[in-house]
Amino acid sequence: MPLPASGPTASVDVTGKGVGPLLRAWRERRRISQLDLALRADSSARHISFIETGRSRPSEEMVLRLAEQLDVPVRERNALLLAAGYAPRYPETPLDDPALDALRDGMERLIRGYEPYPALVVDAGYTVVAANRGIALLLEGVPEELMEPAPNAMRLTLHPEGLAPRIRNLREWRGHLLAQMEREIALHRSDRLRALYEEVAAYPVPEEPAGGEPAEPVPYFALPLRIEHAGRVLSFVSSISTFNTPMDVTVAELAIETFLPADPATAKYLHTQSG
Repeated sequence: MPLPASGPTASVDVTGKGVGPLLRAWRERRRISQLDLALRADSSARHISFIETGRSRPSEEMVLRLAEQLDVPVRERNALLLAAGYAPRYPETPLDDPALDALRDGMERLIRGYEPYPALVVDAGYTVVAANRGIALLLEGVPEELMEPAPNAMRLTLHPEGLAPRIRNLREWRGHLLAQMEREIALHRSDRLRALYEEVAAYPVPEEPAGGEPAEPVPYFALPLRIEHAGRVLSFVSSISTFNTPMDVTVAELAIETFLPADPATAKYLHTQSG
């Protein structure tokens, strides 16, 4: 699947807010005291207090240092800089920009190299920007209207006309995905992500297939995705990777999700389908 341009996502509305209240909100979210933050940032609790109350304007370097210690997402670091009266530090390069050619090629090679196992790349709004043949196999039969104009991983998975009726442990997997989105919303406060969450959370949950799995302990090391394909139940566990120390908003918000076969039968079946 080709890599389209990555659309912008909503960020923090800093209108009428100084940098102090925003930094305090991030510190409280991380459950770090002013003293602990000061020690980590090589400052003083008094200076942190003055910044948070607006009695002191932090330097650009201090804003970035505090953001680093608070593990603030890159997009939100730009918001902190703007609130403090400085220019944004991190660009947001469209994914189809020639400057990101090496990145796109590298991600394509990575997910192709993972075949026959499924792998895909999503942006901050869970729009699928690249996918391999393993994902295409699982999506066989999904209506075209769910694939256009740009497929969304959450919508494809949870929509009653998407993969949801094929997922044998839908209630557990749905709960996992919604909890994941809730964590992202709390971190990024994105209106776009909130709207997507409200949409997919409202989807009716299809009845579990007849002849479901017996209630017994599941011998997996992580919650599996158990999905039916061509009369077989395939089991996967997923892993999500992001880029280390990104310097661009677009790159910071990309995630590569790979699906590892959770049992020998699934691995064998995928290899037979790739021949």
